Amino acid sequence: EISAGQVMASPEIWPGVMHRLMACPPTCGAAAAVLVSEGFAARHGLDTRVRIAAQAMTTDFESTFASHDMMRLVGYDMSAAAAGQVYEAAGIGPEDLDVVELHDCFAQNELITYEALVLCSEGGAQRFIADGDNSYGGKVVTNPSGGLLSKGHPLGATGLAQCYELTHQLRGSADARQVEGARVALQHNLGLGGACIVTL
Repeated sequence: EISAGQVMASPEIWPGVMHRLMACPPTCGAAAAVLVSEGFAARHGLDTRVRIAAQAMTTDFESTFASHDMMRLVGYDMSAAAAGQVYEAAGIGPEDLDVVELHDCFAQNELITYEALVLCSEGGAQRFIADGDNSYGGKVVTNPSGGLLSKGHPLGATGLAQCYELTHQLRGSADARQVEGARVALQHNLGLGGACIVTL
């Protein structure tokens, strides 16, 4: 664990905006998922309680660049569009979520993403955090795995790692990280230049 003071004392990588410990550590890694038929799963006694209710992928919009807005440049529009698509397809809204693994490659991205995923109102991310609504005992537990700021971002492996964490949460097997009674989970991952995936 590190303190806010340690974060602010780390070297600035963007003067007045970002310190080194506000950026996820560079990492290498890989991930794989083995997909099987329902019949195979049944024959081998595999746990099939977790299901994907909806998934969406979006790419850059004209507004990403034309708006000259840093929030849009780092994925706000892509995230909002993908989230809207999965909420509509599944008939589940942000108020129904118990746990979220979101792309927090930089501390600022986490705040932007709270708003894009409608976990709080637009402009309400600071209050959302101050009220503790992003953690245990709040509205929705965010990044119980520690997120990318904790474990790094091995690019292609990140989304699958998020889904792995959420599967454990929904099965009740997340040990000390367990969100009590977790039944609905959302995964969010994006890459600039540009694609975003949201899975519910």
